Amino acid sequence: MKIGIASDHRGYELKKKIMKDLKNIDFEDFGCFSKESCDYPEYAFKLGQAVSSNKVDLGVAICGSGIGISIACNKVKGVRCARVTSIKDVIYTKKDNDANIIAFSSSINYERVLRMIEEFINTPFSKEDRHIRRNKMIDEYK
Repeated sequence: MKIGIASDHRGYELKKKIMKDLKNIDFEDFGCFSKESCDYPEYAFKLGQAVSSNKVDLGVAICGSGIGISIACNKVKGVRCARVTSIKDVIYTKKDNDANIIAFSSSINYERVLRMIEEFINTPFSKEDRHIRRNKMIDEYK
């Protein structure tokens, strides 16, 4: 499994630390590549395109709040990105919404971040009819 990861300048150090510490995960880094101020949409779109084209299996996005980068990721067709703050959020968004990217704040507890990423990778979509129907409604909305 290959995981795409992207951040803005505020998430850059956290992104580097995640990729260093989670050696058992094959990450592809879509930027940014320094702590210099940057525009998160640029990296969110690159990550979103990689996920929607199946270049990577799932994505992780990080910015100061987790909100802006999640909004930008969701502009890419085929992306279902959820900003998460807890393990419970991760489980529900993957199990019910079949999210393919999670986003979080660069200031979230590091141990929680690692657990959320592992839970995101390991939680399957439920494939229940009601969730399939709802996700289809979202995907088809113009």
